[in-house]
Amino acid sequence: MSADLKNGRIVVVGASLAGLRAAEKLRDEGFTGSLTMVGEESQLPYDRPPLSKQVLLGRVRAEDTGLPRRREVGAQWKLGIRATGVDPIGKHLVLADGEQLPYDRLLIATGTRARPWPNPGEGALDGVFTLRTSDDAARLAERFDAGPRRVLVIGAGFTGSEIASACRERGLEVTVAERGPAPLVGALGGALGALAARLQLAHGVDLRCGVTVTALNGRNGRLTGAELSDGSRIEADVAVVALGAMRNTEWLAASGLAAGPRGLACDAGCRAFDMYGIVTDDVFVAGDVARFPHPLFEYQMLSLEHWGNAVEQAEVAAHNMVNPGPLRRPHLAVPAFWSSQFGLNIKSVGVPTFSDQVVIAQGSLEERRLVAVYGYRGRITAAVSVNRAKWLEHYQRLIETAAPFPPEPAAVDQPASSTPVPSDVPDPKLLSHGPTVALTGHQPDRRLTLMRWSG
Repeated sequence: MSADLKNGRIVVVGASLAGLRAAEKLRDEGFTGSLTMVGEESQLPYDRPPLSKQVLLGRVRAEDTGLPRRREVGAQWKLGIRATGVDPIGKHLVLADGEQLPYDRLLIATGTRARPWPNPGEGALDGVFTLRTSDDAARLAERFDAGPRRVLVIGAGFTGSEIASACRERGLEVTVAERGPAPLVGALGGALGALAARLQLAHGVDLRCGVTVTALNGRNGRLTGAELSDGSRIEADVAVVALGAMRNTEWLAASGLAAGPRGLACDAGCRAFDMYGIVTDDVFVAGDVARFPHPLFEYQMLSLEHWGNAVEQAEVAAHNMVNPGPLRRPHLAVPAFWSSQFGLNIKSVGVPTFSDQVVIAQGSLEERRLVAVYGYRGRITAAVSVNRAKWLEHYQRLIETAAPFPPEPAAVDQPASSTPVPSDVPDPKLLSHGPTVALTGHQPDRRLTLMRWSG
């Protein structure tokens, strides 16, 4: 790029939430050069969280989930076409149709896709679905409208649990099969997983934990049911495969970048690493596809499938793409997400899986209104609220300042017992779906206070 970082050619690969917010931030930061947006899907950027909630409930049409524009980005849009490679020496992006797009700086925000059913023949049966895209949600909502006799949900992470909740709210019979000991246990640990299990059972879900689906059965090309590892069989005419996400990095195999199944590695400033661990200066990464170090979690490499992280990381990446070194800033936001299911509003800050203990700091499991605080080696690393979100900002401050665990009493409605117990976070290999937060790597512990960045 020229000495003037506000000009030149920027290409953004991935025309979804992170890509759009990065494009808007680039223009906000005064970038006046050419901007090209490349997206595999044919639609303009849309919002994914409503797909497993309002769309499946029939309250919103899938085509009405477009993301609002904060400003005009003045970009050339290339939609419905995949990127197939990057030439970091020649500095151009290769598209599936053979076109080569030259760039001065490149942002990779290719996100994730739904993990498919491992048997392609069974996965192709009419009635077998995944849920990731707007088209997926539209097809599944249409099938729900038709009134299937029974829906089988394979995997009880957040997506699987939200699908099961939508089924029950629609009055549909639903079976949930989960390899782990409880729903949500891979994201929230054992205590809240047990609450999620009781909740699903109370709402009429046929919950099967500690089992796997060994085969999907069909007749004349249509799904008829499934066989489970405990020898039982389930009749179902719809199955939703909710086995987690796969990061879209395969297209980078020959790029020389540090890309793999866990994402594309980058530094805290969103600059991609090459395969030798050397940071690049013209390739940036943001959103679900990124792996980045976070000082609050022992500099482990985090991969997050969270809406807020995609926005915040995209804006940091965009800022750093058009500002010189001394003005660049790190992506240090505390992870946060939310889920709505079975009448509960679940919100989280921090990384619950990065913990060895948990305490119910407010409320109780019995009343289904609580705040659970997680700790690791004596400091607070996460908090999860159930129908009690107003306290999360308080706990976020404690996470940011590496406050000691367990926390000091924060409210008048203290639980009867506030003794920490093991957080009971399972090995991901024991689950039928991946966690929404993946941590890898290790560095010695260091206490620190996060700096807040403005502007």
